[in-house]
Amino acid sequence: MSGSVVWLRDDLRIADNPALRSAVDRGGPVTVVYVLDEQSEGIRPHGAAARWWLHQSLAALDTDLRAHGTALVLRRGAAADVIADLVAESGADAVFWNRRYGRVEREIDAGIKAGLVAGGVEAHSSAGTLLWEPWTILTGKGEPFKVFTPFWRAAQAMPEPRHPWPEPETIAPPADVASDTLEDWALLPTAPDWAGGMRDAWTPGEHGAWDRMERFIDEALADYDQRDEPAQAATSSLSPHLRWGEISPYQVWHRLHETLEPDQRRAAPAFLRQLAWREFNWNEYFHCDDIARTNVRREFDAFPWREASDAELDRWRHGTTGFDLVDAGMRELWHTGAMHNRVRLATASFLVKNMLVDWRIGEQWFWDTLVDADAANNAANWQWVAGSGFDAAPYFRVFNPDRQLERFDPHREYVRRWVPADEDRPEPMLDLKTSRQRALDAYAEMRRA
Repeated sequence: MSGSVVWLRDDLRIADNPALRSAVDRGGPVTVVYVLDEQSEGIRPHGAAARWWLHQSLAALDTDLRAHGTALVLRRGAAADVIADLVAESGADAVFWNRRYGRVEREIDAGIKAGLVAGGVEAHSSAGTLLWEPWTILTGKGEPFKVFTPFWRAAQAMPEPRHPWPEPETIAPPADVASDTLEDWALLPTAPDWAGGMRDAWTPGEHGAWDRMERFIDEALADYDQRDEPAQAATSSLSPHLRWGEISPYQVWHRLHETLEPDQRRAAPAFLRQLAWREFNWNEYFHCDDIARTNVRREFDAFPWREASDAELDRWRHGTTGFDLVDAGMRELWHTGAMHNRVRLATASFLVKNMLVDWRIGEQWFWDTLVDADAANNAANWQWVAGSGFDAAPYFRVFNPDRQLERFDPHREYVRRWVPADEDRPEPMLDLKTSRQRALDAYAEMRRA
């Protein structure tokens, strides 16, 4: 037995990592590699905030792997070339990975698997990222669900998700395999270094994920019914840790089914429903070709979007629209790499409905500035707001940011956190009533077309 290669992607953890566990149980040396693939055709490069998180997460993972007897190997290039080279260098006769679900990624993985098998090398893929494989939850007609509630009912009728895999005690290292350094990859911002707020807000890595999970259960889960109030610490903040696979949905699911206090037990189903929304978005991504660029509901191809000026877009991007909730949210995003979910809906609706700007422009900005932006959730949630995706909000539903502020931040605690009271505020960049009617007229025009 010559050993194994474990190819990590969005699963940067040791515990409950089926690919890693299978390779260790097989015996022999294990080469654990992360490939920074920005060259394979169709692969979308990470945004700037995601690159910052990736650097921190890989550094934390390498530290953890060294405590288990090995080290993380870093390689850059087209995955097919890198994996083939690494198998040859290490003498491995098996490669393990956890599945990806986008069409491009599936085609790349299938090609790599075929090449490995043709060369006499075993290739094994596992389910490690989603609770339910996208082809297992279908309607009675064998089609993907397009509405969340029946999807969630069908998911609840499935067998209970498997229990998490334990982490291996030790990992036998390969003999001598060369690695890039993280510094070589230049993932961190330097000129200027704008990541100070993210460093203060987050602890990337597997330990940081579990600290966040336990803090949520101990301090916030009982108050989860207040999750729509951005000033309250009532959300889990687990989304970036799930996005990078520093904690698995299986670990979260079963942790939420363990012994909890009565008020925590009452709140747990609502949180698990949010976890299922993540699964629903991945289901959409699996069954649709390119949801970051293509309307799921193709009638929106005829929607008459405005060509906004750079100055208008910059007011939205940098939080100077003159609408306090929108501006607070966009500043929170720039500072921390995240934004409260209720505020995400308000800021996205403002761009798409009030400014009448194509949702893809907003999706790209969030892709570049969110630490939790992934291929499924970022695009699917933007399409939800725009009305062009699965189970989408009706286009005529326009989030009024002033009313949202009155309802969810009535004492302006959240707004004051990000928009100082003594700041000289700009005049509102548009009239909400007029812009709402313009959006409704545009929707009517699309329907006529």
